Amino acid sequence: MSAGQAAEAPPAANGRRFPPVAELATVSLALVVIGGILLASYAPRRPPLGAPAALAAVSTILLLADVVLLGRLPEFNWARFFTFFRWALLAYVLSAGMIGFAFIHDHVRGAPLAVVTALLVLFAVDVPLIIAFTVARYSSPPHPAS
Repeated sequence: MSAGQAAEAPPAANGRRFPPVAELATVSLALVVIGGILLASYAPRRPPLGAPAALAAVSTILLLADVVLLGRLPEFNWARFFTFFRWALLAYVLSAGMIGFAFIHDHVRGAPLAVVTALLVLFAVDVPLIIAFTVARYSSPPHPAS
């Protein structure tokens, strides 16, 4: 690739190119994990909230960008996407709930608990989004030739 060429996403097995939905969700998830580690490292003391809150905000922006990108996909296998998203969401909401319970059990209260909850909600949505998008992208019909 020359210096003037832009990097493009590799085509799916069916020859279609998709926006970087999984990649953005993975970066969002990485920010959530970093924020969670920062908060957990202070438990049960009161943590500084600036960095974790900023990470949650950037993660939220990336997740919203993913939703916009997904909404603009023509001829996407939405039935398969939502089937996998629902079941993965159920699993990750349960997982996030158990992690949240651990923070509550460690007497985390107030603003730190609110930031942890926001990070856990993002976690519970990011992973199912990655799973469902990946499954649906490889089962979507090929893009018609222009």
